[in-house]
Amino acid sequence: MSDLPSPVDYAVPGFIALVLIEMLIVRVKDRRRYCPKDTLTSLMLGFGSSIVGALEGGAVYAMALRVSDFRLFDVPYAWWAWPLCFLLDDLAYYVFHRSAHRVRWFWASHVIHHSSQHYNLSTALRQTWTGFFSMAFLFRLPLFLIGFPPAMVFFCAGLNLIYQFWIHTEVIGRCPRWFEAVMNTPSHHRVHHATNPRYLDKNYAGVFIVWDRMFGSFTPELDADRPRYGLVKNLGRFNILWAAFHEWIGIAKDLWSAPWRAKLGYAFGPPGWSHDGSRETSETIREKWAGRARLNAPNSLVPSAVEGRCSESVPAPLDFARDERTLSA
Repeated sequence: MSDLPSPVDYAVPGFIALVLIEMLIVRVKDRRRYCPKDTLTSLMLGFGSSIVGALEGGAVYAMALRVSDFRLFDVPYAWWAWPLCFLLDDLAYYVFHRSAHRVRWFWASHVIHHSSQHYNLSTALRQTWTGFFSMAFLFRLPLFLIGFPPAMVFFCAGLNLIYQFWIHTEVIGRCPRWFEAVMNTPSHHRVHHATNPRYLDKNYAGVFIVWDRMFGSFTPELDADRPRYGLVKNLGRFNILWAAFHEWIGIAKDLWSAPWRAKLGYAFGPPGWSHDGSRETSETIREKWAGRARLNAPNSLVPSAVEGRCSESVPAPLDFARDERTLSA
């Protein structure tokens, strides 16, 4: 069992096939849903992430084995251990994902996934190149200390990643209410990728949305406030290296120029934090938006953005509530 295959490797052909199918669907509905340059950027970022992951995999697995030497229990490869491992791994992912949006050091790796102003299945392929450097693997260490075999944990993590692929779409509206109550869905994850003030830093779930409901980070998608995707300040270009490393470059510049007492804040504070209050965090953006909403101007505060070269072709999200063809897709 120690040499379990990576389920993601087997899923890649399915990912590509589903992207092509979605392209055909939106070509009929609205071909502007896909921007060729944006899609190519997503594919190249995904390809680069796969290469980096292959190079780092041995080191991560070796560290997992080392940590397992200090395990509290010996969890067997029994039938009951698999769902338990999957559940706890998803909780670990929630903690990681929430930290990746609230701590700039982790955000510097995760931001690559949010860098597209489009929301389609190709967006799911935008994965980090610097996860090892940011030490994202630390969030799964408790599972090894409990006693789950590393191979089991990494296999469950692969299944988790596969599940998250299909929720990156606007083709699917809302799922049945019971499913929306428990599972992460396209509707929930559209909120997570949105830059609307009410949606910033919400819905961190991987598979089970119950974590967000339990820990107060859940917000539903509203028909009256359609998601707008990307970053608070968009990249403005389709440069693959810039997409992968721009936030690390920003951290380096801030650490170089910031006063000594503020340097740690620029690395480990929330994204947008500044020692002099000259920048905006998700909290300050929401506060300003809420203040204007109280003055009868709801939804009027939208984070400023530097538009990408295909941004003029980005329409409003599909009207799920009024288009029965979308709801049944």
